[in-house]
Amino acid sequence: MFESPLRKLLDETALKRTLERMAHQIIEDSAGVDSLALVGVVRKGDMLAARLKKIIDRVAGGDIPVGSLDITLYRDDIDLMGSIPVVRATSIPFDITGRTLVLVDDVLFTGRTIRAALDALMDLGRPKAIRFAALVDRGSRELPIQPDYTGLSTHISIEERVKVELVEDGLSDGVFVYRAESGWVPGED
Repeated sequence: MFESPLRKLLDETALKRTLERMAHQIIEDSAGVDSLALVGVVRKGDMLAARLKKIIDRVAGGDIPVGSLDITLYRDDIDLMGSIPVVRATSIPFDITGRTLVLVDDVLFTGRTIRAALDALMDLGRPKAIRFAALVDRGSRELPIQPDYTGLSTHISIEERVKVELVEDGLSDGVFVYRAESGWVPGED
């Protein structure tokens, strides 16, 4: 049986509105989408990147590339995960060199996932610039990493966990706060 959330941060309507706002900010900051590409961090960031792509394509009238990035083997806390990590596929079917990339993730917590993502991207080429979009910035950073685009900024207790639930996973869209399970490691979703 699944534990009930402690509270809801975004419902389906608010999540959709938040992604629309973030997409518009990305378009405005990019001064056109000709060299823009989105790269989502695998498990939820890639799903959010695909949604942002649809909005940006619709608003800007383009077809920007989108990819997904697995950072599992780049994590500095992989030994803390307690089990054998699941490595998923990275799929970036375009050259990142010279592009402005928007790295997309669902929840920014310690900053370690994004540090790992930056390392992984540098192994794939040399982008012109990398921007960072986080659906939720929950605070409690361990590294000096800040998003360029934030859907929701909030402070969540270290004893709590923010979970983004998406229809792509067979759930209703929403962002919820749960009690962190014992042994939970950030980035483990």
